[in-house]
Amino acid sequence: MALLKRLTCFLLLISAFFLARSIVLADDSCVSLSGQSKVDCYTQKISDTQSQEKTLSSQIDLINTKISRTKSQITVTQDKLDRLNENIASVTGKITVLEGTLNQVSDILANRIVQTYVEGRTDPVLYLLSASDFQDFFQRFEYMRIVQKHDKQVMVQMAASRKNYNDQKTELEQVKKQQEILSAQLQSQKIELDHENRDKQQLLTETQNDESRYQQLLAQAKAQLAAFNSFVNLEGGDSLLSNQTKCDDWGCYYNQRDSSWGAMALNHTGYTLANSGCLVTSMAMVITHYGHKDVTPVTINNDSSNFAIYYPAFLNKTINAGGSWRREGISYSQIDGELSSGKPVIVGIGAGPSHFVVLVSGSNGDYKMNDPYVENGKDISFTSKYSINSISEIDTVRQN
Repeated sequence: MALLKRLTCFLLLISAFFLARSIVLADDSCVSLSGQSKVDCYTQKISDTQSQEKTLSSQIDLINTKISRTKSQITVTQDKLDRLNENIASVTGKITVLEGTLNQVSDILANRIVQTYVEGRTDPVLYLLSASDFQDFFQRFEYMRIVQKHDKQVMVQMAASRKNYNDQKTELEQVKKQQEILSAQLQSQKIELDHENRDKQQLLTETQNDESRYQQLLAQAKAQLAAFNSFVNLEGGDSLLSNQTKCDDWGCYYNQRDSSWGAMALNHTGYTLANSGCLVTSMAMVITHYGHKDVTPVTINNDSSNFAIYYPAFLNKTINAGGSWRREGISYSQIDGELSSGKPVIVGIGAGPSHFVVLVSGSNGDYKMNDPYVENGKDISFTSKYSINSISEIDTVRQN
């Protein structure tokens, strides 16, 4: 019996070894490939990873695979660029040789044509009088005929060479355009790689490389986005509005349902600014108050680094839009002090929170707000829509 147990354990260990080995080989399946095949392999792995259950480990695997794919794309692009540079050097060399040859032959041919023209215009009688005999006279004319015929052939060859020269220059221009495109593509890929490395570091920092914290953050993000949708549905939906933006000395009022951006996907997710963009829109309004009236909800939405890696529709505490800004939590007792010093306050309402608005003025619970959901919600009374007790989050906005 003891022998049977040992044998069973041994077989289990062997099975585990080969299973682990197969997993490693599967993970390394793209490494042995090269070029575009390697890029395609990583693209497929990304697709497979995205369908897996969301865990910190799977999220890190996804980012690592994206990093590997981008590195492979950079290698492919760099190889193309290197070959293109070699082609440019080759074509430039050909052009230089052709240019020198054409200039030299053109000068020689021009002189010879002038000379043979002068000779050809000479009166035959003078050739006859100056010739020592008839044979000498005949040889002179035959020589002129051969020279002129040869010069015509050289001119034809010159025309062909000139065409080749022009073709080479056209090819060089086309290759240089390709070089510009590839160089821009390479630069874009390098920037993407930097973003992906930063995303990985940000994910590890936010989660403290802890699975339970990752799941907690993920649950909070999901709850907030679900609350946004519930609020919008209760209020009447995410129908778009027109002519909502109003700018003055305070800054700009924006509405998340404005037809200029309401239908836009929130950071390339299934959410939209109209149904889930209250916090993005509130942040944009506050930033305009500090002098950056070129910032709109679109400005924030177009920068993916403004959103959480673990849930791309969830706005980070720190964002970039007309500078670097950070939301910092404050207490209810600090609201009046912030407003009296000219600093707007973003408040979240209900569980989730389910909605965010900007308090712009007031004191002792009597506040004016910019509501990003309500039609023409600029400078309206906070308590006309919400109760003070419904406030669940209070943030001031600081520039880093």
